[in-house]
Amino acid sequence: MATIKPFRGLRPPKDLVERVESRPYDVLSSEEARAEAGDNEMSLYHIIKPEIDFPEGTSEYDPRVYEKAAENFQKFQDNGWLVQDDQEHYYIYAQTMNGKTQYGLVVAAHVDDYMQGRIKKHELTRRDKEEDRMKHVRVNNANIEPVFFAYPDNDVLDRLISRYQETEPVYDFIAPIDGFRHQFWVISDKDDMDVVTREFSRIPYLYIADGHHRSAAAALVCAEKQQQNPNHCGNEEYNYFMAVCFQASQLTILDYNRVVTDLNGLSSKEFLTALRKNFTIEDMGEEIYKPKKLHEFSLYLDSHWYKLNALHGSYDNDDPIGVLDVDISSRLILDEILGIKDLRGSNRIDFVGGLRGLEELKRRVDSGEMRMALALYPVSMKQIMDIADSGNIMPPKATWFEPKLRSGLVIHKLS
Repeated sequence: MATIKPFRGLRPPKDLVERVESRPYDVLSSEEARAEAGDNEMSLYHIIKPEIDFPEGTSEYDPRVYEKAAENFQKFQDNGWLVQDDQEHYYIYAQTMNGKTQYGLVVAAHVDDYMQGRIKKHELTRRDKEEDRMKHVRVNNANIEPVFFAYPDNDVLDRLISRYQETEPVYDFIAPIDGFRHQFWVISDKDDMDVVTREFSRIPYLYIADGHHRSAAAALVCAEKQQQNPNHCGNEEYNYFMAVCFQASQLTILDYNRVVTDLNGLSSKEFLTALRKNFTIEDMGEEIYKPKKLHEFSLYLDSHWYKLNALHGSYDNDDPIGVLDVDISSRLILDEILGIKDLRGSNRIDFVGGLRGLEELKRRVDSGEMRMALALYPVSMKQIMDIADSGNIMPPKATWFEPKLRSGLVIHKLS
């Protein structure tokens, strides 16, 4: 059962939230962060992308960069740009994209649940990225940005959130970079907080949607602090990390597509011929074609869009991994035909996800940068949860959740 608790959030005053808030650290480059921060000294990028305070070209992994993050974090608190709540609270965070709103509960989740598999993951983590986030958490002694969880739908929590929807939020703004609406409420009523705690204690598993490296980093920092504390009891604040939990049915997963630099020595005709072993192929012309169902793919090659359908027998419906379109395309196209076996390490492939759309695939191929593009039908939250429940791991670059959480609305300090 999921163990959560309220916490004393560190938050910007209402009149400063739009100056402080930012995109997550891992969805933009240092150059983009530098441009978005501009001359705004209150931008959270000075904490989560502090390399922008150094000359261009400074590595984000430079030890001075982590030290600068801590210096800036303290500066934000000293200047009143971030103020800690007097009491522990849960919080509600709502995001509206294209007329659809999803409501998340901001909680402190227990590291033990992550370590013992009650918080389930569907992606592998990289040690270098774990180290980076661990250093960031360690130097700031805080979870600056939340992990993104999904939980099975719960009518009691849904009704509680609905009551708060009818009240005025503490924060309510449109993010300039994406045009999405972000709202935030504070749950201060003890009875309501008890309901949240009780209902989560009845939920057997939580699922990491986004933030696998942040979760791993929280566990690493917790282990360090346990070793350093001879009186460790398991209830200290460092045993918890910040998460925003959304009902699974509310979440939107967008397609995560592939662009490839070459055809592995094949001509276009030879490549299409090789595809016919496992796919039906239909030339859709020059108009952009988007896959409409599972096991349907869209190929862009030589200014034409092709509809590919995986043939029966090319995948196993009883295999939770093998039935996924990301696995089908990886096995039967990228590996078998193009010889790309390591999606994480190959420099012959890149990935385009989220709101960039198929127009971005077309642009990158038409520019000559890439030889072909492959668009996939999005995975579902049910597929992700089924795979996590089975103990399996999703193939690389399989999920793109949108909208992304805004950072800086609330921060969790570890002491």
